[in-house]
Amino acid sequence: MLLQLRPFSSTPRFSPLINLSLTHCRTLAYPFPWSSSYIYKKPHLCYTSTAKSSKQGSISEASRFVGKFLYLPPGVEPDEVTEGMVLPGSNIVIGPYASDVKIKTVDFIKSSERPKDCPKDDLPEFAMLGRSNVGKSSLINFLLRKDVALTSKKPGRTRLINHFLVDKSWYLVDLPGYGFANASSSARVDWSSFTKGYFLNRKTLVSVLLLIDASVPPQKIDMDCANWLGRNNIPLTLVFTKCDKFKGGKGRRPDENIKDFQGLIGSNYQNHPPWIMTSSSTGLGRDELLLHLSQLRNYWDDDGDYQ
Repeated sequence: MLLQLRPFSSTPRFSPLINLSLTHCRTLAYPFPWSSSYIYKKPHLCYTSTAKSSKQGSISEASRFVGKFLYLPPGVEPDEVTEGMVLPGSNIVIGPYASDVKIKTVDFIKSSERPKDCPKDDLPEFAMLGRSNVGKSSLINFLLRKDVALTSKKPGRTRLINHFLVDKSWYLVDLPGYGFANASSSARVDWSSFTKGYFLNRKTLVSVLLLIDASVPPQKIDMDCANWLGRNNIPLTLVFTKCDKFKGGKGRRPDENIKDFQGLIGSNYQNHPPWIMTSSSTGLGRDELLLHLSQLRNYWDDDGDYQ
């Protein structure tokens, strides 16, 4: 069921049709205990996704709706949003920093055992993180259209920080999965000291892509991870994977699981982080996710030196 939001007379520029899932709209706005709004953060810079209107006086109800349920990128005001600016299968608004992305080259650069061993060339990077059976390697290969990440029926194979250089200009980083305890004790990743150290100290990190399996009900470990990233003001995008799959004849649909997950983490977010639906099997969400990454990356590049 889709909600068609009609404009209020006080906001003539607001699109008459902002199509969002009604179930999502009802569950996504809750108080945020450690910040007044979702923060897009880079070193020495914080950008709130709920941009303040340049107009004086009260903000219209339509603008409040947009600011609360949609992710507004840098350069976009709530009353500027039109239907065509919202990416399908997401809450992401496309702004002036978005650019057409056609990946031409992908190179594996290195695997690092420690965050301090990662590349030091100051290129922007996006880090993929998720439970060990979330389909992370499949999504990386699907996104880059190249078999660069090892896929396996046995979860937990990624145990290093792997950097892939895309078009000689930015990195996609494959991080070890969390929540897998069947590896040998010598190979088991201590997520608390290993991956968290990367998040807290990596100055070139533009955003974390937190992968959530939409084919299963919400998992506490995923919610704990999202909440930890939020508490530490680390920017993230929720990437829902396996949106074409159903687990068992009596399983809930992916969109129902997505709604439930967003409702559960909603108690920690007053304004929503960006989220998007994907499927590495059907191609759902690939171009949209790349567009989202382009506008974050271009804004990061445009803002100058972060040293």
